[in-house]
Order: sequence, then C-alpha cells, then structure tokens
Amino acid sequence: MKSLVAKRARITRVRGVQHLLAASAAAQAEAQLDTLENNQAKLAMLRDSLSVPAGTTTGAVLQNRGQLAQRLDSARSGLADAIVAAKAQVEAKGAERLEARQRQESAAKLDQRAAQALAEWTEARLSASFRPRFTRSSEQKDN
Repeated sequence: MKSLVAKRARITRVRGVQHLLAASAAAQAEAQLDTLENNQAKLAMLRDSLSVPAGTTTGAVLQNRGQLAQRLDSARSGLADAIVAAKAQVEAKGAERLEARQRQESAAKLDQRAAQALAEWTEARLSASFRPRFTRSSEQKDN
C-alpha cells in the first residue's frame, strides 16, 4: 500500500514538471509571436516614415526611397507567413499546456485518493491490533 502511495506521488511530481515545461514552451511561443508582431509594426512605421519632404528633390532620392519602401514591404509580407505559423504554434502549445494541466490534476486526485486509502488502511490495522484477544485460558475461566 505504501509503495502505491509513493508511486502516485512520484507520478504527481512528474506531471507537475511536465506541466511546467509545457507552460514554459507556451510562454516562449507567445513571446516569439509578440516579437514578430512588434517587428512587423516597426517595419510599417519605417515604411510610413519614408514620405518625401516638401520641396524639390532629385530622381535619385525618389528612387532610393522607393526601393527602400519596396524592401520594407517585402520584409513585412515575409513576416506575415511567420506570424501565421507562430499563431498556430501558440495555439498548439496552449493546447499542450492545457492537456498537461489536466493530467497533473488527475494525478493529484489519484495521489490524494491513494493517501486517503493508506490512512484508512493504517487506521483499520491499528484499531485491529487493540482489540482484546481472548486466550483459551481466559475463555475457560469465564465458563
């Protein structure tokens, strides 16, 4: 009985660690998504800041700004695919974290039941040892 409780306690600890690892992986995926979204916003700001100032400008300046704007747009559109993949990763890691949490809670409940069963078994065993036992000689004296 004690080995069952020890085994369940060990399983509970392992499931706790698995949940922590899953939560850490989910947090990393969310941080990656935030980073990608921030980079996309920065690229959009840079693109918007490439407006031509009022006044006379040369064709070379316009061409350079146009090329830069085109590069920023292509980088931003390249990030869109990465963001979609990161969102899918966040959802997958969130589901894994939730599943690990459910397994952890299930293991904790089993551990509590095993500990309670051990306590009841120990109590029954202790109370059984305090029962008065009659020997043959004491039974014969009563008759």
